[in-house]
Amino acid sequence: MVTMTSAPFEYKRPETVAEASRLLSKYGGGAKLLAGGHSLVPLMKLRLASPEALIDLSGVGELKGISSSASGLSIGSMTTYHELESSADVQNAAPLLADAASQVADAQVRNFGTIGGAVSHSDPSADLPAVVLALDAVMVTGTQRARREIPVERFFRDFLTTALRTNEVLTRIDIPKLPAKTGTSYVKMANKASHYALVGVAAVVTLGAGGVCERARVALTGAGAYAMRAKRAERILVGKELTPNVIHNAAKRVGAELDGAFNEDVHASAEYREAMTQVFAERAIAAAVANSG
Repeated sequence: MVTMTSAPFEYKRPETVAEASRLLSKYGGGAKLLAGGHSLVPLMKLRLASPEALIDLSGVGELKGISSSASGLSIGSMTTYHELESSADVQNAAPLLADAASQVADAQVRNFGTIGGAVSHSDPSADLPAVVLALDAVMVTGTQRARREIPVERFFRDFLTTALRTNEVLTRIDIPKLPAKTGTSYVKMANKASHYALVGVAAVVTLGAGGVCERARVALTGAGAYAMRAKRAERILVGKELTPNVIHNAAKRVGAELDGAFNEDVHASAEYREAMTQVFAERAIAAAVANSG
């Protein structure tokens, strides 16, 4: 029989990042941070995760809010999906993020789930890890005594694993300003019930003179153990006019970094995910090119 109640745990609700970090240090890896909780709580109910303590970040005001500057966006880690999709600053500076947030689950989840929780949990089927990878974000963390900036390229490590240290709190996500003539797109094949990505692709494309691609970032979620960039596909795009044939050839290489290790579960076989990765990558890249104008 499957257990659907969590093991006993202590509940803490700090008011500052320093206090949250002290609690993490106190429990020495035995505590979990609670942001939105939509991934963590189900794992706890199934006893796939049994933390000694939950540290609720909802009372830490410094983790909330969106600010815009000439260099880009700074987004507090406790900013909700709804705030992302409805923010004029995000819609203008990073429409990819607003669009992806609007595709997450349903209205109830979007009102409570947070960007920090989504990326820190590193769920292989979450939408936003691929998006922040494509946007070349910087992950800013804090402890009792220090702060650290982690390039997003080094943040996602493995299944449910990131570069966060045991006493670190993700405080904000910095997203650099997009160059002129940059188009973005996020498309996914969603699970009908949960809306998690069986396969999701985020694309950011910058065009130069004559429509030649100057820069491309393509990131994949849902297909493997964690979100990752499709660098081999990016190399096919850069330096070329992005004709349908070039886009098709790049899409065929989007899953190359997985080296055949596609996820397989009751929702989709590895072979089906591999095929759909190419289909949705082609759609995402083509849409990004169309949006670049």
